Order: sequence, then C-alpha cells, then structure tokens
Amino acid sequence: MIKKHYGLIGKNISYSFSQQYFTEKFKQLRLTDSLYSNFDLEKISEFSDILERFDNLKGLNVTIPYKQAIIPYLDSLSKKAAAIGAVNTIRLTKKNKLKGYNTDWYGFYHSLKPLLKKQHTQALILGTGGASKAIEYSLSKLDIAYRFVSRTKQDNALTYAELTEAILAQYTVIINTTPLGTFPQVEEKPTIPYHLITAQHLVYDLIYNPEKTAFLRLAEEQGATIKNGHEMLVLQAEKAYKIWSKRFQQD
Repeated sequence: MIKKHYGLIGKNISYSFSQQYFTEKFKQLRLTDSLYSNFDLEKISEFSDILERFDNLKGLNVTIPYKQAIIPYLDSLSKKAAAIGAVNTIRLTKKNKLKGYNTDWYGFYHSLKPLLKKQHTQALILGTGGASKAIEYSLSKLDIAYRFVSRTKQDNALTYAELTEAILAQYTVIINTTPLGTFPQVEEKPTIPYHLITAQHLVYDLIYNPEKTAFLRLAEEQGATIKNGHEMLVLQAEKAYKIWSKRFQQD
C-alpha cells in the first residue's frame, strides 16, 4: 500500500532525472510504501488538481518552468527559498500545509566549489528564469561577482550581443541556466562567442541530458574546464529527501 507519495511538478518532464532517481532510492531503502511520480502540468493552475486527487502526498520537487510560479500556491517558504525567490522542493506537513524550499543552490554550490581557481572571481549567468535564482544565491555565498545575460535588454543584465572579448576575459565562469541543448534538441546552445573562451574559463551547464551539451563541447574544445548538472541534481535531490524525511518526524 502506498502511504507516501512524492513527485515532480513541471512541464514536458518525461525525461526527468527525479523519477528514476527516487524510484531507485526507494527500492534500495526497501520503502515499499513510497512512490514517486511525474506530474506533467500544462499550466501551473493544474497544481490544485494534483493536491485534490492525491491525499497521500508527502513531498514534491518543482522544475522548469514553475519554480517561481508555484510560490503563490504555498503556505510558507524557508528563509533561503524566500531569499532566492524560487522553489524546487515542497514539504507537505501533517496539517497539509505546503512549505517551499530551495535545494538547487546547495547542489550547485557544492558541485561548483571544488572546481574554482584563483582566476574564477566573476561569472556570467546565462538566462534569467527560475533556475538562475539559485545560481545567483550560490555565487553570492562564494563571493563571486556576477552578471546576468538575457536575450532581451533588462536592467542589470547584458544581452548576448554585448558579450565582447573584454567581457569574456573578465568573466571566467560561465553558467548556462537555460534549457537550450536539452535532449532531444541537443544541437541548440546559447549564442555566446565560443571562440573567446580559453583555458582560464570554467563553464558549467545545468543540463545533464545529454551528458555533454553543444555548449559544453564547444567550451571544452577551447580548453575550458567543463561541468554538467548531474552532480548538482544528485546533491539537491538528497537534500530534498532529508527535508522530507527529517521534517515529517517533527510535524
């Protein structure tokens, strides 16, 4: 009998890392009363239907494009989630209250930190969506200055057309938070001047499928250190599970 139901809220998530990861984790832990499902929502308003249909929900993950849109549906936020302005983990309390957390920042922080060298003091964050918020928070904790890069002109953000040789020489960490290059559109990539990337650069892609995106492949060809998002996902998933497990005992 399924007593604890978990799941992922997102759109077009059949490729999801989370369902496979947690299904295997529950199997290893012999948690036969636990199930993890994908909840593929065409629009965020369908979230209310999920809550009504499943009365044994205990925890949820949230992915693109709902990490910010989910917030009005929650009863409270952790301090870090409030500071970040995006949620990727939800805990359902015994009183059926929804509390939002962000574990993306934790996964990114701990997967990036071991790769940092003395020249990695400034970063470009490609994309301004919900995924970028946790990256911004992590970089602040690492004392790395950053600029956002957007397709459209925004306050405090560069456009892709403004990425000059001087900018690329100054910002030696480049992080892709956009979905460009995700399977099956594996040849898509952010429109940055790849020929200006050097061996001094650290290039990170939040995408994990494919393992090496066109973005990472082109950066590697220029001699850059590269990293995909798989370790970040594992770390954030484990952090989410600790929140679900530990907090339930306290509710």
